[in-house]
Amino acid sequence: MTKVLVGLSGGVDSAVAAYLLKQQGYEVTCCFMRNWDSALNNDTLGNPTLNDDICPQEADYNDAKKAAEKLGLPLLRVDYIKEYWDNVFADFISEYQKGRTPNPDILCNKYIKFDAFLRYAQANGFDLIATGHYVKKGTYNGRYCLKKAHDHNKDQSYFLAQVAKEAVDISLFPLGDIDKPQVRRIAHELDLNIADKKDSTGICFIGERNFRDFLKNYIPMKKGKIIDIETKEVVGEHDGVFYYTIGQRKGFRVGGNRGPYFCVGKDVYRNELYLASQNDHEWLYADSCLLVGFNRLIEIPSAEFDCQAKFRYRQNDNPVRAKFLEDNQVLLKFSEPLKAVTKGQQGVLYIDDVMIGGGVIEEVYLNGRDKDDILKTYLDE
Repeated sequence: MTKVLVGLSGGVDSAVAAYLLKQQGYEVTCCFMRNWDSALNNDTLGNPTLNDDICPQEADYNDAKKAAEKLGLPLLRVDYIKEYWDNVFADFISEYQKGRTPNPDILCNKYIKFDAFLRYAQANGFDLIATGHYVKKGTYNGRYCLKKAHDHNKDQSYFLAQVAKEAVDISLFPLGDIDKPQVRRIAHELDLNIADKKDSTGICFIGERNFRDFLKNYIPMKKGKIIDIETKEVVGEHDGVFYYTIGQRKGFRVGGNRGPYFCVGKDVYRNELYLASQNDHEWLYADSCLLVGFNRLIEIPSAEFDCQAKFRYRQNDNPVRAKFLEDNQVLLKFSEPLKAVTKGQQGVLYIDDVMIGGGVIEEVYLNGRDKDDILKTYLDE
């Protein structure tokens, strides 16, 4: 019998995934991954002391334990706190210090769930691993691939864009062909304790805390100017450009009755934040970008071809022309200008429902010029 180790998070999706695999005849064991310790302090990994309520992993573990018991499945527990800190959180902070906007969930899948966890499974005699992600495992040109889930509203293929091809080969995704209401119904039929548990949102290590307050523990505040990009006037003061992202529409301290405002740019070195009064302002748009560290999951038809791209989770597909360059870089030209394509985020490519792979947005261009350079030239005129 094929032995499968299922990552059980304490949520409804992974619990139902484990149940479905058991029904399909696999020998299923569950495993809870502990990736963050809210009680860590300066004596351990060098981070400031945090409150215990940031990431309630013990509550999640208790939920996972009750669900596993209800399903009649064994539950293991492994700690990846150091691995998470080294490979996910350190990069998260480093990217924010550069003024970029990273996605730690993508790194968690790459380094923890489909690397460290996978190696743990193999070392302990398991044949396959499985998770509760909404994504399909299919084939493309005779090889395994990842495809968008049946439930496009819940599709999570975007978050798996950096997973290695070898990991895809030995992974199962039982929820790929069903939708969230079905998952809830199954959980209720099984009388699982987490049948109505809310979906987790945001980033685990931040939890319910204010995002900016959390970042202040790691990136010191540095006040600077807020500039209206249309008038070049100073309209307020920010606490640090790191705390804002392109397209953001709230949280600015500006004087008078000005606004509403939208973030259209920032300069880490000048410590300036740039706002515009229109949600569709020209400064928000770009017509091309460069991806680096591209993880290719399938063989593509040629070095240059048409496909679709997502630059944010749940974003609609955008038609692009992709050109593969050296060193796992990809130049994307958009069919029409796109709004708020942001450095540090992931650009994920698809051929219809088949995921090609993804890379980090390194540069953003308009009319062949770097958007940051255009902004600096404009401000210096």
